[in-house]
Amino acid sequence: MDAAADTPLLLSSEDVRPVCEFNAGGRSPFLLTCDHYGRLIPRVLGDLGLPESELTRHIAWDIGIAGVAEALSKHLDAHLIVQRYSRLVLDCNRPPHVASSIPRISEATTIPANEGISREAAEMRRAQIFDPYHRRIDEIIDQRGSAGMPTVLVSLHSFTSIYAGIARPWHIGTLYHRDTHLPPLLLQLLRAEGDLVVGNNEPYAVSDETDYTIPVHGEARGLMNTGIEIRQDLISDVAGEKAWAERLARILGETETMLRARQLLSA
Repeated sequence: MDAAADTPLLLSSEDVRPVCEFNAGGRSPFLLTCDHYGRLIPRVLGDLGLPESELTRHIAWDIGIAGVAEALSKHLDAHLIVQRYSRLVLDCNRPPHVASSIPRISEATTIPANEGISREAAEMRRAQIFDPYHRRIDEIIDQRGSAGMPTVLVSLHSFTSIYAGIARPWHIGTLYHRDTHLPPLLLQLLRAEGDLVVGNNEPYAVSDETDYTIPVHGEARGLMNTGIEIRQDLISDVAGEKAWAERLARILGETETMLRARQLLSA
């Protein structure tokens, strides 16, 4: 395992590309991203030293969010950009210099292939997985700006209902840091649903130290933005994914109407 981790080759011709896009011609102002969409592992890394039971848990990916994201992209006519490799290989929503970028421990699980990883091996994971994903998001934002299309960044995630033995009551949370326009509207509309426990920067809050997509592609570029977290037990099957995609499409549609009324949508 150590030798494989230190090889100069990470993704081979037998591995899929890390970046995948849906509805690239979508005209919605919402640009959807999904950092933890997939749970693939490069063939050279094997199983990271973990049993399959660990590789299907929330520590490996955001359970259910792939189905929600794809359906939401269709409902909104929105461009969706996703990253298909497991967050245990490299977390695409962490600054590359932080320890959780390539986790040695996730929740209570030790990741054998990540222990003692060399700087060169870590850089290879960044160069072949992290960089192409974030470079593509940058390119799309640039293209939309050149075409005069407004862009509102929505980063889609899901969270486990129980973490470290503690139950989480929220059905959905909106995550933000510096944006004062989109998150308040989204919170207002989510709370108006009446049947939801809504997290205001819960179960996580966005920061420059713990997040990458929103700070770099949203805040640094002056885009309205939000993270959305859905509890995984609510989207653990196709019916749940479909229902939440439909609900979010309606709510984000209402959000767009409110943003346009306030003349806040511009390229």
